[in-house]
Amino acid sequence: MERWLGSLAIAAVYVLRVYLLQGFYIVSYGIGIYILNLLIGFLSPKVDPELEHLDGASLPTKGSDEFRPFIRRLPEFKFW
Repeated sequence: MERWLGSLAIAAVYVLRVYLLQGFYIVSYGIGIYILNLLIGFLSPKVDPELEHLDGASLPTKGSDEFRPFIRRLPEFKFW
């Protein structure tokens, strides 16, 4: 919760600064594209199942195998 509030406060200060100074539009555009790129990486799987050739079943066959249905390309820690 603290992370969300801190991020919201920093974003609000930046938006207020851009509004009051009537500038930084190109910088804001670049930051927006960067954040969108991070969000896409965060929501995308690490391995695309359609591109990966699987021999047989993709589910675990042994008790020691771990089934991980979704592994993110960009971990949450790096996203923040």
